[in-house]
Amino acid sequence: MKWVVIVVGGVLALVALITLIGALVPREHRATSTVLLHQPADSVWKVMRDLGGVPAWWPAIKESVRLPDNNGREAWRQKMSGWDVPLLVIESTPPSRLRTEIDPSAGSAFGGTWTYELTADSGATRISVTEAGWIGNPVFRFLSRFIFGYYGSLDGYLTALGKRFGEDVRPVHS
Repeated sequence: MKWVVIVVGGVLALVALITLIGALVPREHRATSTVLLHQPADSVWKVMRDLGGVPAWWPAIKESVRLPDNNGREAWRQKMSGWDVPLLVIESTPPSRLRTEIDPSAGSAFGGTWTYELTADSGATRISVTEAGWIGNPVFRFLSRFIFGYYGSLDGYLTALGKRFGEDVRPVHS
């Protein structure tokens, strides 16, 4: 019985410590990952802008379903790592800029925007994706900052995009 109390007490102390540290981590974060694909911007744009086709090449997205517009904005629901993520397209400027936002009216535990920027670069295309996000729960903030990192999803997306074009890319952070 003594060992059970020690183990439970240790687990509770660890959760309390994680929560405390998470509370000290800023709620907002910003991260940018960039790759260079040896493809024309129009080709890259076509693949990136097809939000319904993303599950075919990015394994993290299990489903991407078009929803009725939300206040005049294109709306999607994507299933990612057990989460339903309601997205709004808030800017689409072919073939150079796409900006999506987790629907703020959905009451999610996290949110923010992803801004995709495509720039022609000597016959290739430089793709930068910037996440300007927030995480409400201090435990999730701790996990995101110290365990998963802010760049994990961005790098996964860009690496999968590279593979979609038959290229092995290594995202650069800024």
